[in-house]
Amino acid sequence: MPNSISQVQPPLEFIPPAYNPLVMQGCQQILPWWLRFRTSISHVQAENVETLAELFHQFQNQKVRFLLAFRHPNSNDPYCLGQLIWKLVPQAARAKGIPLKFPVHSHFIYDRGIPLWAGAGVGWLYSHLGGTPIVRGKIDRVGLRSARNLFANSQFPIAAAPEGATNGHNEIVSPLEPGVAQMGFWCVEDLLKAGRTEKVVIVPIGIQYRYVEPPWQPLEKLLTQLEIDCGLPPLDSSNNANYPPKITASTDPNHNFQYMRLIRLGSHLLEVMEQFYTRFYHQNFLSKTGNVSSLQIPGGKADKAVTEKVFTARLKALLDVALLVAEEYFNLKPKGSLIDRCRRLEQAGWEYIYREDIKDIAALCALERGLADRLAEEASLRMWHMRLVESFVSVTGRYVQEKLTAERLAETTLLLWDVLTRIKGGNPFGRPKLGKQQVQMTVGEPISVSDRWDGYQTSRRLAVAELTQDLQSALEAMIKS
Repeated sequence: MPNSISQVQPPLEFIPPAYNPLVMQGCQQILPWWLRFRTSISHVQAENVETLAELFHQFQNQKVRFLLAFRHPNSNDPYCLGQLIWKLVPQAARAKGIPLKFPVHSHFIYDRGIPLWAGAGVGWLYSHLGGTPIVRGKIDRVGLRSARNLFANSQFPIAAAPEGATNGHNEIVSPLEPGVAQMGFWCVEDLLKAGRTEKVVIVPIGIQYRYVEPPWQPLEKLLTQLEIDCGLPPLDSSNNANYPPKITASTDPNHNFQYMRLIRLGSHLLEVMEQFYTRFYHQNFLSKTGNVSSLQIPGGKADKAVTEKVFTARLKALLDVALLVAEEYFNLKPKGSLIDRCRRLEQAGWEYIYREDIKDIAALCALERGLADRLAEEASLRMWHMRLVESFVSVTGRYVQEKLTAERLAETTLLLWDVLTRIKGGNPFGRPKLGKQQVQMTVGEPISVSDRWDGYQTSRRLAVAELTQDLQSALEAMIKS
């Protein structure tokens, strides 16, 4: 979604899936070129692909219905999924002598908001690839009916990201939303009503990105640019050896130097944003963080445990305050996790911008149109606070400290870049590329939904929660250090 919208918009319309084999074939032809020239991906490989090939074979013979539940650390994940389904699965099938009918393809669920910031052409493309949209933050009955029908009745399986959105971390799985598990049980229910005997399973798909070469030099340049954006003077590397040993994260002095730069950037950004919300939005951080002292920077005497505790407490308070500023405007009560609150805020903002109560915007008089535009503009500006939280919601004080690798340092630095880019009014979807990456995908063991049907009939909420937790555990188990 754009950083700011200044005019009222017509209601968001459902974009029905309209699978077109010619569009799919065209994308298959373009994908290798796209991966090579439009992404940082140099290679995509996958483990246990033969399991997926066999599932496609059973699917085509009306033995099974399945949903691909894939990790979503990166905006390039859909390209990797395309490479897996269109290329690697047929290769594995040929190698194992598994007969498959072509095309090998999958429907998919996507966020209805994507065409808003990526362009209407993306909505057209997703539709003709068989995608079906879901509006996050509310019970989207039309979107859910479409996804449910595709899962039970379409000529292809379906894919979804149970995390709901990218989190920017290769080695952290965000808490899963229960929708994927619920869809699994709905599919079982629909098949039983139709007298069909297919088994329903959910297939966990792990995705991890690794830099071909540790991107220390481009990372150093990015940190320098962020320091300039934040008005920070260069950090003196000559004092690297004098950093308190308890706060360092690696035995490599150069790695520790980059880590300390990141710590300083995070500390400075927290301090500036706390002052921003205190002065202009009249928020009281002391009541939220207690007596937690300021985050120590190089030259201080804090150890890692204290630094982690302080950073986590201050960041949590900042994210809470940012959401409160938006929630107060929309008259929403803070309820649930940060992600839950983001979803409700997004929907509340959309209701002010994409007005379902206005049948014809062009027919409004100048007064009504002006008021509707002002409402849309202010709603968009209030949603900006929520977007900041989305960019930083998965950041913790532990992630880089636990294991100082180029990947973890780069992931967190890029999240800082996202936040600063939003603050500057730029486009956070044009992230800088720090180097070529290879992608490791893992096809997990299918999780049977059909075998849990009796438990679902006894307690739907418990069955959905247990299936969601088992899927979470499966995705976390596929993370490779």
